[in-house]
Amino acid sequence: MTLVAAPALAPVLGWIALVLAVAAGGPCLLAVCRGDEGERLIAVQLLSVVATVLLVLLAVGQDRPSYLDVPLVLALVSLAGTLVFARFFGRTL
Repeated sequence: MTLVAAPALAPVLGWIALVLAVAAGGPCLLAVCRGDEGERLIAVQLLSVVATVLLVLLAVGQDRPSYLDVPLVLALVSLAGTLVFARFFGRTL
C-alpha cells in the first residue's frame, strides 16, 4: 500500500490565506473578547465569514473540490447560530 501525498498549496494562496487570517481574523477575535454584546455578535458573524472564505481558499488552492462541503455547512450553521444568539440576547441588545 502506497500513500499519496496531498497536492501542495500554491505559495501565493498560502500567503493570501495567512494575511486574511491575521488581518481579518485578529480584529474579529479582539472584538469578541472586548466588545459589548452587540459588537460581539457582529464579530462572531464576521469571524465565521472569514473562516468560510479561508476554507474555500484552501480547498481551491489544494484542488480538492470535495472539501468545499465544509465551508458550505459552516456558512449555513453560522447564520442559524447568529440568529439564535440574537434571539437569546434580544432583551439585552
